[in-house]
Amino acid sequence: MRTRFALGLSEIEIAVRAGCREALAQGWAVTIAVVDDSGFLLHLSRMDEASPASVAGATEKARTAALTGIETKALEAAVKERPAMVTMDRVCVEGGVPILYRQQRLGGIGVSGVQSNHDAQIAAVTLQALLTQIAES
Repeated sequence: MRTRFALGLSEIEIAVRAGCREALAQGWAVTIAVVDDSGFLLHLSRMDEASPASVAGATEKARTAALTGIETKALEAAVKERPAMVTMDRVCVEGGVPILYRQQRLGGIGVSGVQSNHDAQIAAVTLQALLTQIAES
């Protein structure tokens, strides 16, 4: 029988709070989205002063990372060689990371609201906090 791990709301909330703390420490206002392995939204947090447009950006970055299993930064680089990738219903902008645990893809995290490399920094902090929570539970 196959065992599948799943994301729990309590772990997600702790991780998103860690990402928000990092954003606040840097003076950034962002939106953080977490989706499951099918790309469906599990949690969304839009910080005060974050642009309403950042909601769609964060959600789609998370969805892309979850469905492809790779960071959106890698897709951004690949578009230079294969421009048609932008028509594949994927966001090819840095700031989305897949959630991988014990060779399983559990979902994705997307961040939007500041420069893409800063979005990626917040996504990495959120991911690390989430993986720590999963390992401890």
